[in-house]
Amino acid sequence: MAAEGSLHSAYVVNFTGKSVVRASRLLPKPYTLTLSNLDLLSGRFPVTYFYFYGEAPVTNFPTTLDSLKLSLAETLNHFYPFSGQIIQNPKTNEPEILCNNTGALVVEAHASIALKELNFYNLDESLKGKLVSINPDFPVQVQVTCYTCGGISITFTFDHALGDASSFSKFLLTWSEIALEKKVSCIPDHQRNLRARNPPRYDPWVDQAFVSCTMEDIINMPTRKIILKRLYHIDASSINRLQRIACIDGGKRTKIEAFSAYVWKVMVRVIGESHTRCKMGWLVDGRTRMGQDPNSMSNYIGNVLSLAFAEATVEELKSGSLSDISRIIHEAILKVTNRAHFLDLIDWIECHRPGLMLSKVVLGQAGPALVVSSGRRFPVAELDFGFGRPVLGTVCSTIEKIGVGYMNQRESARGDGSWTVSAIIWPELVAALESDSDRVFEPMTANHLQL
Repeated sequence: MAAEGSLHSAYVVNFTGKSVVRASRLLPKPYTLTLSNLDLLSGRFPVTYFYFYGEAPVTNFPTTLDSLKLSLAETLNHFYPFSGQIIQNPKTNEPEILCNNTGALVVEAHASIALKELNFYNLDESLKGKLVSINPDFPVQVQVTCYTCGGISITFTFDHALGDASSFSKFLLTWSEIALEKKVSCIPDHQRNLRARNPPRYDPWVDQAFVSCTMEDIINMPTRKIILKRLYHIDASSINRLQRIACIDGGKRTKIEAFSAYVWKVMVRVIGESHTRCKMGWLVDGRTRMGQDPNSMSNYIGNVLSLAFAEATVEELKSGSLSDISRIIHEAILKVTNRAHFLDLIDWIECHRPGLMLSKVVLGQAGPALVVSSGRRFPVAELDFGFGRPVLGTVCSTIEKIGVGYMNQRESARGDGSWTVSAIIWPELVAALESDSDRVFEPMTANHLQL
């Protein structure tokens, strides 16, 4: 295709090629994969993972791109639904996966700057329209961008109906293993067999937390304010200090619980005087909770997520210690990390089909709230495709409207215990976090990535 330039802020990205990569091994005929009940809770949000490689400059970009496409085609043999299309069932109007090997879209691009000149902090400036391409016809889209220094970025965008972070991590790790000619470690389970009990039954709490909705409801969800997309470095010393303070009363608190308590206390300062209560939520993966063997669903591909939520008064959050707030968080997460919770949720969805479902809080129906997602098991440094380990790996979304603030934590590619935190939050919270005297949130720079 002809090169076309898009001038955005301080640099230009020239899109120089598009191709469709299909699974190299065809199945006899197309088939339809029905989504599970928990897939209907995904919201169909586009999820983008972006990785930057700068340790070993790529000298032959076309050859590198061809190699990536070849290994992607083999990866799609293992993840055949990812090479299909998301279509609407005409009878139920619910999404389903047509496994017809339409393929994944791969976009080739060239940036006019060196990798170290990129604004890693302001994702609004750096990503959309430059490093992330969205085509609704392809549930898997990849953009490979070359920089003047020989560095490379790869952005992987998935339709959430395909799966959750655990599913996408299996896909990306399998791709990396194939690219490096290693033995594939995952035999993916594509059964999507999380079905309701007969008869379905659930606790009334589910009605209070979730609601039926349409794609129109999701697209037009109310938003509190302007949202900004920012990327932060959290030093290991800050994480460890917060955890020590959270455990000061003798309780055992995780790093993410301590971190969340700190964020919640900062957040409550800027939610506005009209609000007397405030919520925080945490994404919880149900794979280790659904079976007798915690590893029985480790290769399950699809969505197995729920949300834990805690609510407190503004006064409680302002006056409470980090230890007090961490205890509230710990107890809230504990309530959903069990088999009964997920069975109730699956059955509730069954009783409200057909259609999509979403948390009321995420849909913007429950006042000020922020959701935290921990990606400590998601591969970062491990994602090597043959041109070195990444200097950065994290996640964001191109979504323009969301009813809550959102933070996603990843281990730093440095392997020193530090974190990368991707945030979709309102300007007042950005200012409060960056001006806080504890200096936990450091705007991401090339220096943090040792470029």
